Amino acid sequence: MKNFWKRHIDKVGLIGSLFSALCCVGIPALVSFVFAVGLGWLINDAILIPLLVLFLVITLLGLFFGMKDHRRPWAFIIGILSAIIIFFFIAIRFNKTFVIIGIIFLVIASLMNLLFQIKKR
Repeated sequence: MKNFWKRHIDKVGLIGSLFSALCCVGIPALVSFVFAVGLGWLINDAILIPLLVLFLVITLLGLFFGMKDHRRPWAFIIGILSAIIIFFFIAIRFNKTFVIIGIIFLVIASLMNLLFQIKKR
């Protein structure tokens, strides 16, 4: 079970990071869904920013474990850079375009990590 979490923690973190970042950006479909299921209180930067940081850290932790496993640092490096971009352009100087770019690169880093793990086997 411990090995399971080491292999899949980046995916859990990625889903949480995507949810938090897209809520902060205000994607209408996601915001509507959150309100529809009764979680409208979540759409508050005082809650979303710490949640975003938590999930970005979980994602980076998963990418780090993946790097330790497959010995290729590129997914982890791209993950760190994209996490910095996402956090900076949400929490410090809001820019929707750069947040979306950061999200795209975070997804690419997770896909790279997955491919590296598959190639290792």
